[in-house]
Amino acid sequence: MDKLLQTILEPMLDYPEELVITCDETPHKVSYKISVHESDVGRIIGRGGRFIKALRIVVSNADRDASKKVFVDLH
Repeated sequence: MDKLLQTILEPMLDYPEELVITCDETPHKVSYKISVHESDVGRIIGRGGRFIKALRIVVSNADRDASKKVFVDLH
């Protein structure tokens, strides 16, 4: 899943080398934390939060283990 996030996010960033994706997994949830350069935060959020919402939907639907809740957070 980290690779999917990286593939989606890297082309749209001005500083792709500063993209850091971490994953915290518990028995009931999977949490992905995305860290980017300060100037790229607006690109990840998108106009009105549309991009981050769409990213959350894609990641939660791409997860094969449907019993776990998936979270995507921007830090």
